[in-house]
Amino acid sequence: MPESTTFETSAAAFRGGIKHAATSVFFPVMAGTYLGLGALAHDFGLSAWWLTLSTLFVWAAPAQVILISGIGTGAAMIELAIAVTLSAIRLFPMVVALLPLLRTRTTRTSDLVLPAHFTSVSMWIESLRMLPGIAPEHRIAFCNGLSVTFLGTAATFGLVGFYLAAGLPSLFAAALLFITPMSFLISTARSATTMLDRVALGLGLVLGTALAALHVELDLMWTGVGGGTIAYLLHRFVKARIHG
Repeated sequence: MPESTTFETSAAAFRGGIKHAATSVFFPVMAGTYLGLGALAHDFGLSAWWLTLSTLFVWAAPAQVILISGIGTGAAMIELAIAVTLSAIRLFPMVVALLPLLRTRTTRTSDLVLPAHFTSVSMWIESLRMLPGIAPEHRIAFCNGLSVTFLGTAATFGLVGFYLAAGLPSLFAAALLFITPMSFLISTARSATTMLDRVALGLGLVLGTALAALHVELDLMWTGVGGGTIAYLLHRFVKARIHG
């Protein structure tokens, strides 16, 4: 059963969202992730302003890693556009699942713009867990409080990582850079519960490394499309053999 939370006003619900985000398990995870992402941006010669604006407008760490590393290594703009778009598509089902919990008979479409834009994995999970116990008229304010806090955490620790990378010895700067790819790799590996997931992950690691070493253009796109297609076909083949 969801935890029931009562707020007297929308302002109180907004503050409740801030407090809940600050005490969420996602707070330290996001802080560590954006420390590494800030160091990554510094390593590739991007500015602090660029990093902050990309956090505000892209608001998806995996997409930012793709964008920053792609720009830093001179990837083609069309490749980056496709890769970032494909990465962002995963958020669309989250928005579709979240908005019915926020919309009431009197909700204006404009009121849903911010929650839709700021929907992230962390905000989405905490919203689905908490919103059923919150009065419908206060849910948007609560979600906005969550989002502002998570976004502020990301922007702040991104800048901390950026300037730490500028002043720390190279070994510590390299350690900061290592946080982001390892956090994504570990979280992806832990969520790979089926054979299809594991094969896709393994193929992504192998193909991505091989194509990058061979300096193949559009390597990010070919890794995703090729590895995913091969994993799917292998899954269908094994399933047909088992049931055939």
